[in-house]
Amino acid sequence: MTSDSDTDHTAPAIQTSRTDGVLVIEICNPPVNAASAAVRQGLVAALQTLQADADLQAGVLMGAGNTFVAGSDLREFGQPMQHPQLPAVIAAIEQCSKPVVAALHGAALGGGLELALGCDARVAQAGTQLGLPEVTLGIIPGAGGTQRLPRRTGLLQAIPLICRGERFAAAQALKLRLVDAVVDQDADLRAHAIAHALGLQGRKQRIRDEAVPAEDAAQIAAAEQAALRAGKHQPAVVAAIAALQDSARLPFDEALARERAAFEALRLSPQALALRHLFFAEREATRPPAQWAKAPDAAPRAVQTVAVIGAGTMGTGIAIAALGAGLQVVLLEQTPEALDTGLQRITSHYAGRVQAGKMGAAQASAEQERLHGSCHWPDIARADLVIEAVFEDLAVKQQVFRQIDQHARAGAVLATNTSYLDVDAIARSTQRPQDVLGLHFFSPANVMKLLEVVQGSDSTPDVLATGLQLGRRLGKLPVLCRNAFGFIGNRIYNAYRRQCEFMLEDGAWPEDVDQAMQAFGMAMGPFAVADLSGLDIAWRMRKAQAATRDPRERYVDILDTLCEQGRLGRKSGAGYYTYADGKHNPVSDDTVRAVIADASARRGIARKAIGPTTIQRRALLAMANEAALLLAQGVALRASDIDVVLAHGYGFPRWEGGPVFWTRQQDLATLTRELQALAQECGHGFVVGDLSILLQP
Repeated sequence: MTSDSDTDHTAPAIQTSRTDGVLVIEICNPPVNAASAAVRQGLVAALQTLQADADLQAGVLMGAGNTFVAGSDLREFGQPMQHPQLPAVIAAIEQCSKPVVAALHGAALGGGLELALGCDARVAQAGTQLGLPEVTLGIIPGAGGTQRLPRRTGLLQAIPLICRGERFAAAQALKLRLVDAVVDQDADLRAHAIAHALGLQGRKQRIRDEAVPAEDAAQIAAAEQAALRAGKHQPAVVAAIAALQDSARLPFDEALARERAAFEALRLSPQALALRHLFFAEREATRPPAQWAKAPDAAPRAVQTVAVIGAGTMGTGIAIAALGAGLQVVLLEQTPEALDTGLQRITSHYAGRVQAGKMGAAQASAEQERLHGSCHWPDIARADLVIEAVFEDLAVKQQVFRQIDQHARAGAVLATNTSYLDVDAIARSTQRPQDVLGLHFFSPANVMKLLEVVQGSDSTPDVLATGLQLGRRLGKLPVLCRNAFGFIGNRIYNAYRRQCEFMLEDGAWPEDVDQAMQAFGMAMGPFAVADLSGLDIAWRMRKAQAATRDPRERYVDILDTLCEQGRLGRKSGAGYYTYADGKHNPVSDDTVRAVIADASARRGIARKAIGPTTIQRRALLAMANEAALLLAQGVALRASDIDVVLAHGYGFPRWEGGPVFWTRQQDLATLTRELQALAQECGHGFVVGDLSILLQP
C-alpha cells in the first residue's frame, strides 16, 4: 500500500511525453510509485495540460520502474491530509473531456487500483497484481473503490474482494471486467495503451455512469454475513459492507461522499493505527540496524540445494516451502519407512493443491522432481544449506549435528530448527560453529510466514545474511534475534501461558481464561492451544528443566498432573477439555476442575472468580513485561520486532498491534503500578522489567 523507503525528492514525481497525439503521464515515485502528495499534484497539472491542448486526443497514465501504483503513502495517513487528495485527482480524470487509459504493470493496489478505475479504460500486463487491501489496514477504500468496483463486478464478487483485501492477477481482473485488455509480459505496454487510447476516438467511458448489476438479495446478504464472520466484525469490514450497500441504493456522488467520510473516520481509529504500526514494523524487521553487532552486511552465501534432516511434519513442511521457492531439496531420514511416510505426505500435499485448482499438474510435477529422498548421510554433501528438523531434544539434536559436521561440505550453512533450545550448545557439537544459526520455522512450515533467524555466539555475518535471504526467498517474514531460551516468540508466549496458569490456581477455570483472551482477539485461548499442540510437548520441556528450576519459584503443576493421567490434549481425546468425535467441549469437566482445585488448595489459595477484564490485563501485562526484558537483554533488535513475531506466529490480534503497541497505548504510571502488584502475586522469580524501554522509538 505504500512506499517505505527514501524517495529522491529532487526528481519530478510526474513526467510527460507525447506520442501520436496522446499525452503519456508517467508516475515516477520509486520504489512503488506511492500516490503521495507530490504525485497527486503532478497528476492534476498533467490533466490540465491534456484538457487545454487541442493537439492532444487522449492520455495514458502509467508507472515508471517495476510497477504502476502500489497504493497510497501510508505515512500521510496519520497527518493532516494534503491537497489535492486522491478523490480530487480521479474527479479530474473523469471531468477531463478526453479519455485517459491506465497502463498497469507490477501492482495496482489500494489507491493505485482506485486511480485506474477512475480512468476510461485499463490495459494490464500479464501477471499484474490488483487489489483493494485497505481493510487489512483498518480502513476502507476512500477514493471510490467501494463504488466503482461493484459497478463492474457486481456486489457478490465485490464483497469478498474488498472485505478480505485479496489480491488477484490481471487474468482474473479481465474476467471481472476491471481491465479491458491483457498483454503479454514481453509486449510493449506503452504502445498497447496508446493504441487503446486512440481506439476510443475521444469517447469517455466512466465507470461512475454505470449501474451496479442486479443480483439475488439473499445471496448478497449471505455474502455479507460471511464477510463479517471472516473479518471478526472489525469496524473496517462493517464500514466496507455499508459502503458497498450504498453503491447499489444511493446516487453515485452521495455514496462517494459517505465512503470518504467513513474512510476519514477510520484512518485515525485505534485499529487503523495498530495495523499501520504492524505494516511498517514488518518491513523494518527485515532490515537489521547498523548498530547490531553482527548486522549481515556481508553478501549471503549462494544457496541452490537445501538438505532437510527429518521427514516429520516440520521437515516435510520446510521441504515443500523450499521446493516452492525453486530449490533442490534432499530429504534425509533414518529409516526407509520414515522416509516413505514423509515423501507420501509431500505427494499428498501436491495432489491436494492440484485437485483444489491452486496449482497446475505440470508445476506440481516439476517441483517434486527437485526432491530427492535419502537415508544416506553422504547425500547431504551436495547441499549449500542443511536444516535440522528433528525431535526437540538437545541431546538428539547434538547427535544429529555431529553427523552433519561429518558429511556437510565445507562452507555449507548449518541451521537448527529448534523452538527454544540453546543454539550455541548445538553449534558446539560441530567443528564449525561459525557456520551455524537457528532457523525457527512455525508449523505448518509451508504456510506460516514467520521465521525467527537466530544468531549464535559464533554465527558469522554472511551466515546470518544467508538465513535472512533464504527466509525471504521462501516467502517468509524473517526476524533476526539473538540466542536465548525461547528466542522472542516462545519466551513471551511462555510468560503469557505461565501467567494464565497462575490464574487457574487463583480462581479461574480454563474456559474463563480462553474466552477472555478470545474476546480480546487472540485466535485461540492458551489452554485450547495447549490441547491442540499436545500437552506432552510442554510437559517434556518442563521435565528437562526440572533439575535447574529454583524451588522457590511459583510452579503450577496442573499440566503435569493432566499428562500423568493420560490427558495429552486433542490427540488423546482429553486435556484441559474433552473431545468426542472431533468435537471440542468448551467447558472443563469435573476431572480437570478437581485437579485445578487441588492445586489451589495445596498452595493455600482461596479461589476467587476472576473477571475477563482482569484476565486480559494480567495476561497482557505479563507479555509486556517479558517484551521489556527481551529488549533490555538485546535478544530482540527492536521493540517492533516483538509485535511482528507475536502477530504472525502466536495469534495476537493484528488490530491490537502487538504487546509493545498495546503498552504504548496505556498510561505508563498505571501499568508500572499494576506490574508491581502482579509481581507480588506471582512471587519469587518474577523479574520486573522497565516498561519505559518499550516506549522508545
